[in-house]
Amino acid sequence: MMKKINFVLLSCLTLLQFSCKTPKNVAYIQNSDSLDFARSEVLYDARIMPKDVLTITVNTVNPEASAPFNLVVRPTVSISSALNTSAGSLQTYLVDNDGCINFPVVGILKVGGLTKSGCEQLIHDKIQRFMNAEENPIVTVRMSNYKISVLGEVNHPGLFTVGNEKINIFEALAQAGDLTIYGVRDRVKLIRESASGRKNVYTLNLNDAELINSPYYYLQQNDVIYVEPNKVKAQNSTVGQTTTLWFSATSILISLTSLLYNILK
Repeated sequence: MMKKINFVLLSCLTLLQFSCKTPKNVAYIQNSDSLDFARSEVLYDARIMPKDVLTITVNTVNPEASAPFNLVVRPTVSISSALNTSAGSLQTYLVDNDGCINFPVVGILKVGGLTKSGCEQLIHDKIQRFMNAEENPIVTVRMSNYKISVLGEVNHPGLFTVGNEKINIFEALAQAGDLTIYGVRDRVKLIRESASGRKNVYTLNLNDAELINSPYYYLQQNDVIYVEPNKVKAQNSTVGQTTTLWFSATSILISLTSLLYNILK
């Protein structure tokens, strides 16, 4: 009887040792010593995509010259709060599926595919003819809905807003609290939608330093990152409540058997 009990205990210890074993591919960018960093000397600049929401402001020395291009959305004010007047907020512009916006005075502008600076220059050139020659308008374009999603084996999955419109894969994972120990680091999935609406899935290897030179190192707006669970987590997920109860019952039976053996021997 004691041999059986010892066998069960030894099996449990073996299972515990296996579950606590650290995967060998945990460290990021392991081969950074051999990386050609010269290839990464590229400044990333996000491009405007369909369904982006843009905030556009025009500033001039004479405020009246820029007023027609800065539409303001004023909130509805009730009688009870009439004294609390609000200046409202600037009109935002939703880029349609053709990459266009309808800008005041100018009309339809094709902005899809442009960087922010390219869009600012386009608007500057279009509105210049509506102003006096001495005016030099300053146009500022911001993306109001630059978001990325991180799912799967991370500590804090969710949807994250990127304020500076620039984020790389490691910064995104840091926002999500980093990968759990069960996350597969060499098969991280990136789901990306092109300007034409086509969806593509790319596999990223966080262990490989060459990822820094990859076109997928910097994320685009609306990118989705998915971290797969490793085999240990996948196997553990198949253990349901019934199996857990069975292990508990078995543990109790082993304890009772050991107790009876000590009493009756």
